[in-house]
Amino acid sequence: MSAWRVFKVREDIQGATAIEYGLIVALIVIAIVGAISATGSPLEILMTSVENAFQGA
Repeated sequence: MSAWRVFKVREDIQGATAIEYGLIVALIVIAIVGAISATGSPLEILMTSVENAFQGA
């Protein structure tokens, strides 16, 4: 096998790895956005009550 083919295979593997990491990051971001959306209102209520407690102190 020539050196060019070895280099080309290595590039293909690195490209595939980069795409896989990109997909993993995208899925993590989607999960975080979903979690924030699901807990948005309860979290806002909690933060408002904490803020009011500090203002009343």
